Amino acid sequence: MASVDYLITTRAIKDGQFVDQIGTTRYLRVPTRTTIPTPEMATSNARDQALWVKEVRDLADGDPNQNSISIAGDILVFIHGYNNDLDVIMKRQRQLAKDLKAEGWRGLVIGFDWPSGNDTLGYLEDRWKASEVAIELVRNCVNVLAKGQDKDCKTNVHLLCHSTGAYVAMEAFAQAEKDGDLFKSEWRVSQVAFIAGDVAASSLSVNDDWGKPMFKRILRLTNYSNPNDSVLAASNAKRLGVAPRVGRVGLPADANSKAINVDCGEYFRTLNPRNATYFGNWTHSWHIGNRVFARDLAMTIEGAIDRYAIPTREKVNGQLSLKDAPRPRFMSQWEVKDAVKNAANG
Repeated sequence: MASVDYLITTRAIKDGQFVDQIGTTRYLRVPTRTTIPTPEMATSNARDQALWVKEVRDLADGDPNQNSISIAGDILVFIHGYNNDLDVIMKRQRQLAKDLKAEGWRGLVIGFDWPSGNDTLGYLEDRWKASEVAIELVRNCVNVLAKGQDKDCKTNVHLLCHSTGAYVAMEAFAQAEKDGDLFKSEWRVSQVAFIAGDVAASSLSVNDDWGKPMFKRILRLTNYSNPNDSVLAASNAKRLGVAPRVGRVGLPADANSKAINVDCGEYFRTLNPRNATYFGNWTHSWHIGNRVFARDLAMTIEGAIDRYAIPTREKVNGQLSLKDAPRPRFMSQWEVKDAVKNAANG
């Protein structure tokens, strides 16, 4: 187990601390007991950055999940939303890693951090920052990923996007289509998941031009919606009710075939926040710290079970809903990884 947490940040530095402004992209090794990352934890040159990337891949590939269809290991990149300080970002990243491990997932969780304020009044400014940050995500994360896959890197990379993090990710895929080298290369991301996604539901329509670049490069999108999300209700109100958010209302009727919606509303209403672990607004941020969500996400990332057959889901009125259920009892004996390797070699 790593003695550090891995974080990529786009924050600027002032007076020896990271601040709420966009700066150079840096790659950090954050000691596990450190509450708030500091600039001295970042790589100092291109060689160290390359070592950071290799270290991350080696850690993921060195402890492969036998339930995963990835030939090697799995990396989950967590992209946070607006109204997040660095201490909350690290708490969520660490809790997410803890939850997934407890639910049988073996892989590495890393964070992608962008400067977002801790004041709700700064919401619209944060969305502007998210657009700017998407370019950095392309240049310094997607580009690194693409080069790795050009060299036959087998590590599967996935994204978990919270709130405005969904906007960052979608804009990053759109920007990548404008980069000549990236456009021509065969880079990809495996599973993408949105939690409390703060993008218009219509952006995931099969005909939406903004969403097309993302769907071109991914295997699957899983959208976890919750009609009780009060933060997304406020987000919708800021747009005069004309752009319902996908994290609140779910996918549109004409959603891209690669997308699937998991309605968490009924399950969420059974939860008592007084007995829960969470960071931030309860209705908007309950996912990280919840073991049922982590179990569903783990099986989603692994890809061994069809999206409609994952046991933590049930059909209610024709729609998939989250429910509390265990993994398949004998899944560890399915020899998923060996089957995938044999298929790849045969």
